[in-house]
Amino acid sequence: MSNPISSQDRLEIEAAVYRKLVEHLREKTEVQNIDLMNLADFCRNCLSKWYVSAAENRGIEIEYEQAREIVYGMSYAEWKAKYQREATPEQQKAFAEGKIRREDG
Repeated sequence: MSNPISSQDRLEIEAAVYRKLVEHLREKTEVQNIDLMNLADFCRNCLSKWYVSAAENRGIEIEYEQAREIVYGMSYAEWKAKYQREATPEQQKAFAEGKIRREDG
């Protein structure tokens, strides 16, 4: 019923999906990182950290700020100045409650 996918095809498909996700997040600047954290337990900064980790696993050194620029499409400082809003009390509460659950789990 299903065709086996070669490891190279899988790698290329996953890379394309990652690029699409990053592109989508760059376009959806109204979605704040705290919203992503509260809903999905990851954000743009998490993707940046995962990028650094994946590079290190391949013996490639990359700075966190470089990875952020790859994910954000600009420096984090620039993105923050253009798009980041102050978190609402409700967002902060949801984040704190989620953090407690994550630490307990």
